Amino acid sequence: MEAPKRLSGALGPWNVADLPAPPKFTFRNVMAVIGPGTIALSMSIGSGEWLMGPAATVKFGTAVMWIVIVSVFFQVFLNQEFARYTLYTGEPVLTGFMRTRPGPKLWGWLYPLFAILHVGWPGWAAAGAACLFGALYGHLPDAAVAADRSTMLMFGYLLFFGCVVIVLFGGRIERILEFIAWGMVIWIVIYLLIVDIFWVPGRAWADVAGGFLKFGSIPRGPTGVDWALMGAFAAYSGAGGIGNCWITNWLRDKGFGMGKVIGFIPSAIAGKEVKLAEVGSVFEPTDKNMSAWRQWWKYLWMDQGVLFGIGCVVGMYLCVVCAYGIIPRGTDIGGLAAGAYQAEYLMKRIGRAMWFLTLINGFWILFGTQLSIVDGFTRVVTDHIWSGSARMRRLGDVRYIYYSILVIFVIPSTWLGRSSCWSSGQTWRHSSSCSQGSTSW
Repeated sequence: MEAPKRLSGALGPWNVADLPAPPKFTFRNVMAVIGPGTIALSMSIGSGEWLMGPAATVKFGTAVMWIVIVSVFFQVFLNQEFARYTLYTGEPVLTGFMRTRPGPKLWGWLYPLFAILHVGWPGWAAAGAACLFGALYGHLPDAAVAADRSTMLMFGYLLFFGCVVIVLFGGRIERILEFIAWGMVIWIVIYLLIVDIFWVPGRAWADVAGGFLKFGSIPRGPTGVDWALMGAFAAYSGAGGIGNCWITNWLRDKGFGMGKVIGFIPSAIAGKEVKLAEVGSVFEPTDKNMSAWRQWWKYLWMDQGVLFGIGCVVGMYLCVVCAYGIIPRGTDIGGLAAGAYQAEYLMKRIGRAMWFLTLINGFWILFGTQLSIVDGFTRVVTDHIWSGSARMRRLGDVRYIYYSILVIFVIPSTWLGRSSCWSSGQTWRHSSSCSQGSTSW
């Protein structure tokens, strides 16, 4: 049985099936079912929380923290409305966009273009490599020193290709990312809590919390309002940009709603072949299906409203408290250099060990973000091609497309990282500012 073709837009008509019922709503089942929000949260901590939040508040004060509340609130609302489509059809929301006129001929290449402009620059890998270099060698790399440049390049390659290796193994790629994201988020939160509780003055906790309530305040620096930094702060308080759309791809692969009957993208190694449907399936509004629908919304709220939404606010709060409490006011710490400044000032206040621990913490944060980006971009392009091209679907296995796109993404990104940041002859701090500019797209 098929849904009426007139309702399905520029792609093929949806199939019709019953909505699978989720498990009973208990704490144990909630922890088992939710997860895509953790992947998005780990990506968010590596951009807005760890980078833009400290940069904005140390430079302009805590009065900008209200932007976090507004930005995350609207992102949670947006993510849930995107997810509404995925729960009903099993399709990622960008596939739904392709159903609108003029169809895949425009949207099939335009949204991947937006994605590459947003995340194509491997700035997180470069910055993560600098954190690893600093932790191991006791100082940040100097671009004027040939040995430092070579070591940075090697670390950057290892980090970037490490992301590629991770998505090769396991069964379900989303599950691998989720497992890693949980570990990273737990580590980061515990580390920041320990630092903030024991070494940050209580006044900093209160000042940052008060900033959440100063709605409408836009502080000015010596040269006026830094609108580029404010815009980046707002955009990256949460997933930011195309990252909000990726959440529905992970929800589909996790098996939320009708995603459970559509299939998922398996890994190349140790992942069995899984039939990924070319179009989604919808359900009739029967009493049984609507009861399951309401249950799925409870799980969705826990994943997006609680895990992602509250997690983003708490993550931003802990990162900003740390930076605001230890770095002198008015310091221009510039985007990706935030972690280095925190490591430096914590070392001065507490001891040498904090240099190593803070940079390792920054490394894991940035690695988690780069990993989510590598999969997220590859996944959204794969789904676009799979849904929009009958010729490519004749390959039979969606993994052929996924890993081909992964290779196409990796090669130019690696070249960009080498030519523009890692061996450019500039200081690392300047390359950090360069990467901030690219991530502000």
